[in-house]
Amino acid sequence: MSQYSSHPLFEFEESQTAVINPPMRRRVDNFPELAVACWFGDVQRKRFAGQDPIYRIPFEHGDHEVHVVEHLGKRIAVFNPGVGAPAAATSLEDIIGLGARKIIGCGGAGIVKQGFDVGHIIVPTGAVRDEGTSHHYQPVDVAVVPHPLAVAAIDAELLEAGVPHDKGLTWTTDAIFRETPEKVARRREQGCISVEMEASAMFAVAMFRGAVYGQLLYAGDDVSAQTWDHRHWEKQTSVRERVLELALNAVCRLS
Repeated sequence: MSQYSSHPLFEFEESQTAVINPPMRRRVDNFPELAVACWFGDVQRKRFAGQDPIYRIPFEHGDHEVHVVEHLGKRIAVFNPGVGAPAAATSLEDIIGLGARKIIGCGGAGIVKQGFDVGHIIVPTGAVRDEGTSHHYQPVDVAVVPHPLAVAAIDAELLEAGVPHDKGLTWTTDAIFRETPEKVARRREQGCISVEMEASAMFAVAMFRGAVYGQLLYAGDDVSAQTWDHRHWEKQTSVRERVLELALNAVCRLS
């Protein structure tokens, strides 16, 4: 028996079947195999303004629209997965259940290691699991990582586009107001260069469902020092649009 077995969070079940299974909702014919998870709601709304979504991921706070775009001759589903591991994982489950098998995520992240300007691209190679959702998809002692094919596709796209980038671990946490200086220092010692709220859960879901998933982030706010530097990271519209374009290009390499 695991030392963690008495805690519900660590009662990992291998069964693929649950009481509620994705998608127990409306089916979508000819749903694309390729998809991009875009955390930039502003960019997605602007890009698809006036277009009808192909699907809506239902949430109590409001549906998340899924659109299909023709890009480089490929049909790609683009969806906003929501902030936080539970919402993002639920969205990814829906998208995989509808038929997507190769997915690239794009979003922003805080910086726990100094030296990254706002907008610098980071490609996570794994995630420190400081959230609850991933533990329902992979045992506590399993490292959650992106699919190597997805990382290779992102790398190839960034290199061809001449975009400077760094690869390394990201810290996924549920609690942005508990990113204490002590925790930041420990994560930095573990090799983390960024912090966000979804990557470990997204990696775990994709691993569990056998999907190809990878992610690229842009450096946003800075939590590497004693004082938070917001850096107006969410106002980097041109960067956000560029990162979405890079994600679309990268996922096409997986077809």
